[in-house]
This record gives sequence, C-alpha cells and structure tokens, in this order.
Amino acid sequence: MAQVRFPYQAVIFDMDGVIVDTEYFYFKQLEEMFEVLEIPVPHSELCQNVGASYKVFQKNLVRWFAMGGLELDIEEAEARYDAWAKDHPADYAALLNPGVRETVAELKNRGVRVALASSSPMDNILHVLDVCGLAGAFELVTSGEQFHESKPNPEIYLHTLECLGLPAAACCCIEDSVPGITAGKAAGLTVIAKREDRFGFSQDAADVVIDSIPDILNL
Repeated sequence: MAQVRFPYQAVIFDMDGVIVDTEYFYFKQLEEMFEVLEIPVPHSELCQNVGASYKVFQKNLVRWFAMGGLELDIEEAEARYDAWAKDHPADYAALLNPGVRETVAELKNRGVRVALASSSPMDNILHVLDVCGLAGAFELVTSGEQFHESKPNPEIYLHTLECLGLPAAACCCIEDSVPGITAGKAAGLTVIAKREDRFGFSQDAADVVIDSIPDILNL
C-alpha cells in the first residue's frame, strides 16, 4: 500500500510542552518555590504564565516576589529563581515526550523539513536538544530572545518561514499553549495543538488537536 503524502513541506515545532513536557515541571517548580517562601501567588496566574515568553516570565517574577513584599529588579528576581532552579533541576531527557525523536526522523525520511521556534533562551534550547538526543535534528532553530517580542507575537514564525523560504500555507506548526497557538495562527500557519488540559486554557483556536506527537504523521 502506497504511503500517503504528508500535506506540508515543513513542520515547525515549539519546544516546551511539545518536545519536552517542561511546562508542567516549571509550573510545579514555581508553585513549590512560592509556597516555601510563603508568597501567595494565585494559581490562575501561574497557569497564565504557561507558554509566555522569557521576557514576560521575568516581569512576572518581579511582580510575584512583590506580592511577598520583596521589591526586586529583574536581575535580582531572576537570580533568586535561578538559585532555586539549580537546586531543583529539570531532567530534560526524562521529560522528552514519547515518540518525538521517531516522529522527527520519520518526517525527514518523508522529505519534510523540520524546524524549531521556541520562546526559550537559545542556550536552554540547545541544552535541551543535546540531552534529548536531538542536537542537529532541526534544519533551523529560532529563539524568542532574538526578537523584541516573542509569542504571541507572530514575528518568530514569520522569521522562520522567511529563513525556510516557504509560504505559511506550505507549513504547519505544533504548539500547546495559547501564546503559541495565537502566534502560529497570526503567521498564517496551520496550527496543530498537542492536547494540554492541566492548566485550564482553551486550545479551540488550533486547527487540529492531537493526543501525542506521533499523531502528526497521520495528518
């Protein structure tokens, strides 16, 4: 039986929540930190932080520490968080979502180009890809820190499309969060959302919702 042709020339992957299940890890990490510090950051605010750019996260840290009476600038707030994170590190290899490596390899086997566009800092992206056995797997890796604004601003996707030399109609992206889905749609991409129901947000704006990354092969 002939293999059905994949409907897009390129797939652009988000990283956090798509390649690695880090969104929930970071959420619990922050929740525990503020519980220990006895700072009452609302659960809803931590949920809304999912998928936010790192710049937004830095501003949120300042605001959240202030809820506990700690008036810190961005550098001080980030340093306090980094110290906590260093003592509670993420095991990225263990957080790799099932079937990601195999799906990327199969897409490439079918002649589909693969790229990555993440709001995370580039050094974090490259570290995650390395420990997850995905170093060099993507033709193009783009970080939100390269732009004035990351997701939900579509610039990161527009830049990625320009570098690929492809129109939006020829590509799809895989996202999970509201900022990511919003950015993908604004860039004109078909947005595939990996199902996420732990934070209470809606993925209704996505074109398709899949339960696992390998499901994209059945489009």
